[in-house]
Amino acid sequence: MAARAGAGGTGGTARPLPASPRDQRGSWASARGALGLALEDIDFAKEVVHVRRQVKMVRAKLCFALPKGRKVRDVPSPSSVARAIRQYIEGFAPVSVTLPWDDPTPPETPVEAKHRRPRTYNLLVTGRERKAINRNYFNSYVWKPAPATAGVIAPLEESGADGARVWEPSREHGFHALRHFFASEELEAGESIVSLARWLGHSDPGFTLRKYSHFLPRAGARGCAVIDAILA
Repeated sequence: MAARAGAGGTGGTARPLPASPRDQRGSWASARGALGLALEDIDFAKEVVHVRRQVKMVRAKLCFALPKGRKVRDVPSPSSVARAIRQYIEGFAPVSVTLPWDDPTPPETPVEAKHRRPRTYNLLVTGRERKAINRNYFNSYVWKPAPATAGVIAPLEESGADGARVWEPSREHGFHALRHFFASEELEAGESIVSLARWLGHSDPGFTLRKYSHFLPRAGARGCAVIDAILA
């Protein structure tokens, strides 16, 4: 999606992620989780990705933390995805990054010191300075240019008076769209809603079904085909 470049921990253009066909908070959570993905989270033999952490910002400083909802989980990784990740790693070797855990501010008690102690992971996505990427920078300089180049959203407007980059509002084309794509395709293929809920980190499969049922325009036709096959 973009070349490796940029300005380190709170900025910097990210190295590209493997290609794939908001609510606002959901989009940020997806990006934070992707930016926290490490080599040790990928089990190529079992074709599983362990979702264990995110990179989040607290008072303008980055740290590692548990995923959204504080839920770790395993997500299946098809061989095609594993192959893309392997190819990506061949071009961009994982980078060892150390950050505090959960809160980057100085601890005030021994308990806080133990909980927040720095942890090191071999991140797949970093900036030119080999540091973790800020989600805001990723969104503006890596993600948004991709759909703009593809003609999905409008190109970048002239910078605002404060120098900020002004992109066309496009909630439906945010980073979270990749999550929607995965969920809708799995449901359309007949995957269990219970399994999908677990992969997405939802505690209630009913919530998953309510959220993604509208992505199933051909579900009724598939059901009719099943009955036709039985009665034929």
